[in-house]
Amino acid sequence: MRKGLLAAGILSSVAALPVWAAKDAVVAVGSNFTTLDPYDANDTLSQAVAKSFYQGLFGFDKDMKLTNVLAESYQASPDGLTYTIKLRSGIKFQDGSDFNAEAVKVNLDRASNPDNHLKRYNLFKYIATTEVVDPTTVKITLKQPFSAFINNLAHPAAVMISPTALKKYGKEIGFHPVGTGPYEFVTWNQTDYVKVKKWAGYWKPGYPKLDSITWRPVVDNNTRAAMLQTGEANFAFPIPFEQARLLEKNPKLKVVTSPSIMQRYISLNVTQKPFDNPKVREALEYAINREALTKVAFAGYATPATGIVPPSIDFAQTYPAIQYNPAKARELLKEAGYPNGFETTLWSSHNHSTAQKVLQFTQQQLAQVGVKVKVTAMDAGQRAAEVESKAQKESGVRMFYTGWSASTGEADWALTPLFATTSWPPAIFNTAFYSNPQVDKDLADALKTTDRARKASLYKNAQDTIWNDHPWIPLVVEKLVSANTASLSGFYMMPDTSFSFDEADLK
Repeated sequence: MRKGLLAAGILSSVAALPVWAAKDAVVAVGSNFTTLDPYDANDTLSQAVAKSFYQGLFGFDKDMKLTNVLAESYQASPDGLTYTIKLRSGIKFQDGSDFNAEAVKVNLDRASNPDNHLKRYNLFKYIATTEVVDPTTVKITLKQPFSAFINNLAHPAAVMISPTALKKYGKEIGFHPVGTGPYEFVTWNQTDYVKVKKWAGYWKPGYPKLDSITWRPVVDNNTRAAMLQTGEANFAFPIPFEQARLLEKNPKLKVVTSPSIMQRYISLNVTQKPFDNPKVREALEYAINREALTKVAFAGYATPATGIVPPSIDFAQTYPAIQYNPAKARELLKEAGYPNGFETTLWSSHNHSTAQKVLQFTQQQLAQVGVKVKVTAMDAGQRAAEVESKAQKESGVRMFYTGWSASTGEADWALTPLFATTSWPPAIFNTAFYSNPQVDKDLADALKTTDRARKASLYKNAQDTIWNDHPWIPLVVEKLVSANTASLSGFYMMPDTSFSFDEADLK
């Protein structure tokens, strides 16, 4: 009896204490995460989530302007071969070890070693050596001049991982992230969520403002929107385009439309019949009504592609819009030896509702010119296994619907990973298995010059050649539509479909 009275007394005392609501944000995203090791992720989403616990030497603000993060400054040598980077001092990793020049060397040595077979190796392949000058100074020497190098170090893949953790976990580091970021990793339930919590030892006083973030993959567009309306989520992206107008009427929600550098396209495996025939590839470009596609699948929140690089990327080229002309498509197919069309497969890199609408629309459009396609919408695991991991001879990729955002803001990362011969899977993401020696040369030469006019000319030549070779069906450049509860502030979409949440707070 006395125990019961004591317990009741304790409970009443607890009840009398003021209740402080924890600032726990839930973010609903469109697909699963492939890994929490940004160096080994091909998808922007996995890298965006990793920004919770990882930081790089440089980064981008919410408008994609270059910023210093763990680096204070840098100097490039006149010949463009050496970069000397001054680091912030007094910063710790979440396991208590020091962030210093040695930590930078460990990370860049790992990233630039081809034997590690990391998916983002191409960002770092020009590094010859990384040397420790002193604890807060590092010197990076390149194999050749590389004018986009600092932009590459600002890419969300280029993070600093605790060398202690790397040594401890090795290839399993993707399940045990340890960085210098504002949040520390709590758990990753691979089918359900990633949870992070405020790290008390973060080097920026007063940050982070949230107590925790739960990143929750929600494939179905409508469910994601519903979670906002019920309060189960504080932020959601992507918002189903067709529901944006409805959500705007809810006074408790804010719908935000922002510009993007996300290009959507269908790559065509040019090493396989019938896509080895340029006339077939060109025919398929005429078979798709892009204006209708923007309305059907994107509810108007997209613009038809006018090139292979989004217009807001530096050095992008714009071409006359590809007209919808099914008669021309059928004529080209006949000239190519396929008067009755053919059968093939169309895979998608995502299985959310918008991707499925694109697949269905494309399937119907191509059927009208005699091309029958069997469609498959893939989840992240299928994509990694069937597309990213298989070399050309074993690849089942024929037509592949996907998207790319050049997270360096520069044309090199919008072109080289998608069109260079060295970028064939499993190296990176040239899912067309496209190869043109002149394009390879133009892209390589553009990185060797700091002369802007020369660089612009080389990138134009490369884009002109690719545009005329038709390895893709360019579709649209998306607009980004996100929504958040009115109580959440400081959480933004970035043009590369990543997130900026340094200032995120709940009231």
